[in-house]
Amino acid sequence: MSGQWKVTVDRDRCIGSGLCAGTAPEYFELADKKSRPLHDLVDPDEAVSDAADCCPVEAILVTDPATGDTVAPA
Repeated sequence: MSGQWKVTVDRDRCIGSGLCAGTAPEYFELADKKSRPLHDLVDPDEAVSDAADCCPVEAILVTDPATGDTVAPA
């Protein structure tokens, strides 16, 4: 696995539950009632994968940019 993870949010799928921002506020915020990552690339952190795993509509995708492997959701 590379040194960083790529974080994306499908804003069309996002329902704005806020679970991601509540779980990992240093990585996600709600803007216009939808989630968005604060940074496209982040250092690996369990809070990021937990946020992706708890998203009720699986709008968050965390990948390893070096390999393209999905880190979360599980």
